[in-house]
Amino acid sequence: MLIGEVAQQSGISTRMLRHYDRIGLVRPTARTAGGYREYDEADIRRLFHVEGLRSLGLSLNEIGEVLEDLSFDPATMVDQLIAGTRDRLAREQELLDRLMRVRASDPSAWSDALQTIGLIRGLDAADPRARQRFALSLTAEHPQDATPLAEAALAESELNVAGTLDWALARTGDSAIPVLVAALSSPSPERRGRAVAALTKIGSPRATGALAEAFRHEDPLVRTSAVLARGGLGHADAIGALIDLVAEGRSDVDAADVLGTLAGRHGHADAITEAIAVELERGGEAARQRLVAALADVPGTAARHLLLALTEDPDPRVSHTATFLLRRR
Repeated sequence: MLIGEVAQQSGISTRMLRHYDRIGLVRPTARTAGGYREYDEADIRRLFHVEGLRSLGLSLNEIGEVLEDLSFDPATMVDQLIAGTRDRLAREQELLDRLMRVRASDPSAWSDALQTIGLIRGLDAADPRARQRFALSLTAEHPQDATPLAEAALAESELNVAGTLDWALARTGDSAIPVLVAALSSPSPERRGRAVAALTKIGSPRATGALAEAFRHEDPLVRTSAVLARGGLGHADAIGALIDLVAEGRSDVDAADVLGTLAGRHGHADAITEAIAVELERGGEAARQRLVAALADVPGTAARHLLLALTEDPDPRVSHTATFLLRRR
C-alpha cells in the first residue's frame, strides 16, 4: 500500500508516517514500478506494533529500543509503565487537590486566586523548615486563606510544623471550622487527630462548641477531647464520660479539672458527687485513688459527707487523700 492508503485505513496521518520513515522507526521496504515506496505486510505489522507501544505511553526512542532489542522483557516494560503511570497520576492528583483547594477558597477576583495559589505553593514546600517559615510569615489579612491553610494543617506530619500551622489557622478566625469538623469523620486517624488539635488551638466558642458535639465519637482521641470541651461548656451530659476518664486514667487530670468547673461554676456538684460515689464502689485500687482526688474541687455538703466517709476507707491511700482534702476545705 502507498502512504495515502495506509493513512486512510490506519487513521495515522501521512505526516506521522513520514516522520516514522525519517527517524527509521517504520520504513516502507517495497517499491512500486514507478519508484514510489510501498508498505508491505511486515511494514504494516511493525506500524501497528509501534502504535500499540505508543498507546502504552512509550516515547518513540523507547519504542525504537524495544523493537531493536530481541531480548527485551515485556514484563519489565510493563512494570516501568506502571511505575510511570502511578507517578503521573500522583502528580495529577496533587494538581487536582491544589485546584480544589483554590476553588474551596471561593476566589472572587484574579488577585484572590493568585493569592491562594501562592499560599498553597508555600504550604506544599518539600522542606518542613520552609513550610514552617512560610506559615510564620502569614498574616490574618486574607480570610480566604483559611480553607487551604486548614487542609495543609490536616495533612502535616511534622509536629513542629503542625503546631505552627495550627497557630496560623487560629489567627484566621472561625472560617476553617467546617473543614475541620468534616475531618473529624475522616477514615484517617491522623487526619482526625490533626482536626482535634486545630479546633483546640482555635479555641473560640464556635470551635469549642463544634468539637464538643463529637463527644460520642467512636475514636477515643476525638471523644476524649470532645468530652473535655463539652464539660468545659457546662453540659451535664458529659459528667459520666469525664468520670470514666478519671477512673481509666486517660486525661484524668484534665477531666478532674473539668469536673471541678462543672461542679463549682455550673452547679452540678451533687450530681458529680453521686456519680463518683457509684464509681468508687466498683473501681479498682488505682481508679479509686484518682476518683477521690477528683473531689478536690467539688464543693457542697454531699461531697464533704463522701470525703468524711472515705476517711475510714480500708485503702490507706484513699483515706489519707480524703483526710487531706477535708482539711483543705
